Amino acid sequence: MENCSAASTFLTDSLELELGTEWCKPPYFSCAVDNRGGGKHFSGESYLCSGALKRLILNLDPLPTNFEEDTLEIFGIQWVTETALVNSSRELFHLFRQQLYNLETLLQSSCDFGKVSTLHCKADNIRQQCVLFLHYVKVFIFRYLKVQNAESHVPVHPYEALEAQLPSVLIDELHGLLLYIGHLSELPSVNIGAYVNQNQIKLFPPSWHLLHLHLDIHWLVLEILYMLGEKLKQVVYGHQFMNLASDNLTNISLFEEHCETLLCDLISLSLNRYDKVRSSESLMSDQCPCLCIKELWVLLIHLLDHRSKWFVSESFWNWLNKLLKTLLEKSSDQRRSSMPVIQSRDPLGFSWWIITHVASFYKFDRHGVPDEMRKVESNWNFVEELLKKSISVQGVILEEQLRTYLHCCLTLCDFWEPNIAIVTILWEYYSKNLNSSFSISWLPFKGLANTMKSPLSMLEMVKTCCCDKQDQELYKSSSSYTIFLCILAKVVKKAMKSNGPHPWKQVKGRIYSKFHQKRMEELTEVGLQNFFSLFLLLAAVAEVEDVASHVLDLLNFLKPAFVTSQRALIWKGHMAFLLMYAQKNLDIGVLAEKFSCAFREKAKEFLVSKNEEMVQRQTIWTLLSIYIDGVQEVFETSYCLYPSHEKLLNDGFSMLLRACRESELRTVLSFLQAVLARIRSMHQQLCQELQRDNVDLFVVQSSLSAKERHLAAVASALWRHFFSFLKSQRMSQVVPFSQLADAAADFTLLAMDMPSTAPSDFQPQPVISIIQLFGWDDIICPQVVARYLSHVLQNSTLCEALSHSGYVSFQALTIRSWIRCVLQMYIKNLSGPDDLLIDKNLEQAVEKEYMKQLVELTRLLFNLSEVKSIFSKAQVEYLSISEDPKKALVRFFQAVGITYGNLQTLSDKSAMVTKSLEYLGEVLKYIKPYLGKKVFSAGLQLTYGMMGILVKSWAQIFATSKAQKLLFRIIDCLLLPHAVLQQEKELPAPMLSAIQKSLPLYLQGMCIVCCQSQNPNAYLNQLLGNVIEQYIGRFLPASPYVSDLGQHPVLLALRNTATIPPISSLKKCIVQVIRKSYLEYKGSSPPPRLASILAFILQLFKETNTDIYEVELLPGILKCLVLVSEPQVKRLATENLQYMVKACQVGSEEEPSSQLTSVFRQFIQDYGMRYYYQVYSILETVATLDQQVVIHLISTLTQSLKDSEQKWGLGRNIAQREAYSKLLSHLGQMGQDEMQRLENDNT
Repeated sequence: MENCSAASTFLTDSLELELGTEWCKPPYFSCAVDNRGGGKHFSGESYLCSGALKRLILNLDPLPTNFEEDTLEIFGIQWVTETALVNSSRELFHLFRQQLYNLETLLQSSCDFGKVSTLHCKADNIRQQCVLFLHYVKVFIFRYLKVQNAESHVPVHPYEALEAQLPSVLIDELHGLLLYIGHLSELPSVNIGAYVNQNQIKLFPPSWHLLHLHLDIHWLVLEILYMLGEKLKQVVYGHQFMNLASDNLTNISLFEEHCETLLCDLISLSLNRYDKVRSSESLMSDQCPCLCIKELWVLLIHLLDHRSKWFVSESFWNWLNKLLKTLLEKSSDQRRSSMPVIQSRDPLGFSWWIITHVASFYKFDRHGVPDEMRKVESNWNFVEELLKKSISVQGVILEEQLRTYLHCCLTLCDFWEPNIAIVTILWEYYSKNLNSSFSISWLPFKGLANTMKSPLSMLEMVKTCCCDKQDQELYKSSSSYTIFLCILAKVVKKAMKSNGPHPWKQVKGRIYSKFHQKRMEELTEVGLQNFFSLFLLLAAVAEVEDVASHVLDLLNFLKPAFVTSQRALIWKGHMAFLLMYAQKNLDIGVLAEKFSCAFREKAKEFLVSKNEEMVQRQTIWTLLSIYIDGVQEVFETSYCLYPSHEKLLNDGFSMLLRACRESELRTVLSFLQAVLARIRSMHQQLCQELQRDNVDLFVVQSSLSAKERHLAAVASALWRHFFSFLKSQRMSQVVPFSQLADAAADFTLLAMDMPSTAPSDFQPQPVISIIQLFGWDDIICPQVVARYLSHVLQNSTLCEALSHSGYVSFQALTIRSWIRCVLQMYIKNLSGPDDLLIDKNLEQAVEKEYMKQLVELTRLLFNLSEVKSIFSKAQVEYLSISEDPKKALVRFFQAVGITYGNLQTLSDKSAMVTKSLEYLGEVLKYIKPYLGKKVFSAGLQLTYGMMGILVKSWAQIFATSKAQKLLFRIIDCLLLPHAVLQQEKELPAPMLSAIQKSLPLYLQGMCIVCCQSQNPNAYLNQLLGNVIEQYIGRFLPASPYVSDLGQHPVLLALRNTATIPPISSLKKCIVQVIRKSYLEYKGSSPPPRLASILAFILQLFKETNTDIYEVELLPGILKCLVLVSEPQVKRLATENLQYMVKACQVGSEEEPSSQLTSVFRQFIQDYGMRYYYQVYSILETVATLDQQVVIHLISTLTQSLKDSEQKWGLGRNIAQREAYSKLLSHLGQMGQDEMQRLENDNT
């Protein structure tokens, strides 16, 4: 602002502060400046932003900081500032035209990228000189031109004489200049784009500079003429030119003529733009090819409206209307010859388009800043005439044209004050064409098809029509009728806001008068749709009750046959009004009574209709679904409930539920859930209102009590018409599982909030009664139970209340249901014949939705205090496994077992046993479906695995007398069913696989029970023996060479046992079973699969420490060596013998085991006489391992030899003595001594 410090005295300080603009550079048209982030709509050098327009209107110095030196340079020549224009006006204008010519010649140069910089600089320099000169003319008129007294007869100075002629000279020169430059529309087409060099400087071609210089000239000529009139306050006549009427040219006539020409040029430029765009995109396309042309429009608006306000002249709209009327005339005879010929392919459309765009320019103030509060001059008179021509019935009216016209009209309604006449004109047209669809053949039919899908969509359409801001895509998305409704809504709303109810009464009278019995009978389906759209909109913007009442009366005029065919549409319209009542918080009683009765009748028809009558059922269902969806919206929309809301829930629903199929039931139950949720929400709001402080208790409580009664009435209707059906369908598959559970949970929560509304047979504990029905009953499908209990457990208030009620074991029963849900995860349903899921991969066998629900139930259950307490006492981590229900159940069983083991007092243990059995419930019933004829591997794996973990983890609990009975049932049911006892019958492979994986758990658990049982139970020991006997054989490999014999489940049970007493007890039982059942000879026949048994025994010896009772197996093994000649058996028996002798040797240290010696002594007595060779061979093997064992047997062996010889009576048996001597040779000195004694013995 340093250059502005010496501001001219013509500029007041207040104005300078107001404008805040630097006055260093003359303004000019420019669209080359990038105003990113500046928030400006025009260039900073523009006439608007620089304040030039405001200074012109306020009659202030145009450029207060310019032309203050004594001399100035124009067109490269120095001139005296105060006299140049008087002395050399014609020379200056000649130089001006010469510069113009120079700029025009630059257009002939090729403008490639290499030359553009030079051409840009030259053209810009010429333009700046020309603009500077015209600004100098303005400043000269304002500062230096003196008003001459025409009546004075005093001799004047020659300069003064020249000065007196200057105004007329200027008129002539300006007129000549305008003639020289011609019309804007005649300029060659200009590419508004610019080149950008490496310094990001925009470079424009000469054609761009020429266009903008022409714009500057046209505007500055108007400024000069306006200032001339303001300065002289009189008419100035030109000397050289006359106007078109052969009158002398004056400053006023030139101004008006130039305005008219300039507006024609701007219209012509706009027309060129309009003709290049589609009708559907016309409003979205910019009217002005350049920002500077838009600025010129704004400048003209302000200047012409200012002149009309203070002088006797026409306003801007009058100027534009006059030219557009000429354009609309079919004959061009009345057009002036000097005016450019303007022809349009669509004069009406173009007139709408340009009026709408130009109206938007009124928002810019004198500084080019948008001002939404600025009072805008309307042009309704012209628009009314335009509208009448647009809907004239003389020609065919195209829908695509009408949409464009009405879209423009709607936009004008935004800009201007409301005009009822517009609505009246349009209604005259649409009232006659109400049955038309107003569609365009080449556009998708969006309007009514989407609008009439549902009552809510009808209201959404009305809401859209009432919006202050409309979509720019109205042409494609809405019919002309819909746009008319938008206009109607906007006009009525604005008119009522400013003028009260009188405008509405006018509109209502016009519209109501068009509907009578004959007109209603003439309506088609489309006409009825348009009818509802119209009256719904009127109800939305004005008196809804009055409109709805009138609609009901008008619908009575419809023909019965038409009502039958269009009942769905009538129901939608009826429901739309019902929704509007609810949205406006009005009592719906008037509409609900009649509508609910119609619903009951249709529900009854639906119930008695046959399934074969598909078309009839579908027709009725369409009506019923309209009612259901609408009532749901009514409840969700209503702020509070009235007694009339209960009417909407009549016994039609009871009939409907019984008649529905699955897909239809989903719709009805979704409705039920929505209404239940809304009632509970309203009840909670009431409770909160009652708890507020600082309220008039008597008034508030009486009001809330009424609301509570209304809520209770609606809730009772739901219990009456819906819950009884849900209760009856608990075990059927008609109702989808998820919705059955959700609805039951919602009723449970309703019973918690409003217990008095529940049926009498559920009192006094309705919540507990419902949970027993849907959560704890073992006959309910697990999918229902899991989802239902998840909802219940999510409500912390409900869980807290039930946990401390003391009425039932809420947490224990819930845990029992969870256990059942996990165990039955592979069961599809409990009542149907096909009760198992198809056998797939384990991860895929369970439905994804149910698995998610089970995970959620597990997560919620682990938050129960009872579960947390168990895990805490057991010191078991559980947070990480709640995502896997099976792992969670395993961990829970283990935690319960550990918790019981940590208890000290008998009373605590007894209580824990009772609680644990309560957790399990009828657990065998839960798994029974898996054990049927239909084999399902995933279910069997789950069953046997979980029960095995239960038996092992709860072994101490099963050791009590209370729980042993359940253990016996588990063993009998799972491990010793009738099919297992039939040895000749093969078990199903999936079952055998499941038992193989889980058998170690059962064996370990049973052994612990046997060891810790409070009362020693022979039956339990017998059970254990039976299990071992059955499954040793069933899992023996066919060949003893199988390498994975160590994976035999019986051996795994020994391997994984952590404590010594159970492993000893289990091993002892195994040894006894093998001795009795697997090494027992029938006569001389060896037992079956002897090699495999011997391999099993060998593996048993290898994996466990030797116990003294293992010697029980030695007689059988020795017998195999004597009697069986099969090499495989001999080898395995020998290995067993060697392993046993070595093991006994380790245990007895120096002296041989007495049990081992005893067995061998009996073995010699039994087989020494008949099978002496085999006996001596076996003992040779033993001697190599432990001489002492055989040494202790020498006397027995010698005696056996003598007895044998004596028995046969043939003297010495040389062969036997040689074999015996061979054995003795392995026994060292003791053997030698015995050999010597035998030789010396002559007996």
